[in-house]
Amino acid sequence: MQQGNIFVVTAPSGAGKTTLVAALLAADQQIKLSVSYTTRAPREGEIDGINYHFVSREAFIAMLQRSEFLESAEVYGNFYGTSQLWIQQQLDAGNDILLEIDWQGAQQVRKLFPQAIGVFILPPSLQALEQRLRGRGTDSEESISKRMASAREEITHVDEFDFVIVNEVMDEAIKDLISLVRAPRLGIARQSAKYAALFSALKG
Repeated sequence: MQQGNIFVVTAPSGAGKTTLVAALLAADQQIKLSVSYTTRAPREGEIDGINYHFVSREAFIAMLQRSEFLESAEVYGNFYGTSQLWIQQQLDAGNDILLEIDWQGAQQVRKLFPQAIGVFILPPSLQALEQRLRGRGTDSEESISKRMASAREEITHVDEFDFVIVNEVMDEAIKDLISLVRAPRLGIARQSAKYAALFSALKG
């Protein structure tokens, strides 16, 4: 069985990554979203095991010491990490995997899985990004300032990724992401393995 692909999707806060990923998962059942572990408290409406695996700081550090994470990072004082065992199980089963992580996590993933496909989501402008953050109505001025400074830093790493989607028109960006995920499945290696009997019959 051909192994699945790893897609690493990164974006500054407010660029629309969460909406794009949700649309992709709804449209394509063959890709599995990696649910990260985190030490931050659940937000309203979030479900343990669906949005994140919510764990204590002590439990997270213990997992880190046991080398259970493919990648991990500290963001705004909270820890986040991706289960290495789950990733390998899904790949071996032939499933495609999607990781929603920051550029630092993407670098860590690439060290272990150089074949991982990096996708960076960009806003159409910094002004549009700030408007989206303000439109949420959930962030203080201090928080918005921090997120904008972080966004500028994150965007400097865009050249490290394989593909870039500019989220100017949401519907178009969704189509781009879906197409990007489906295209590698049509590669000769995966198709010849999936349709081995057909290939043999057609070649005579």
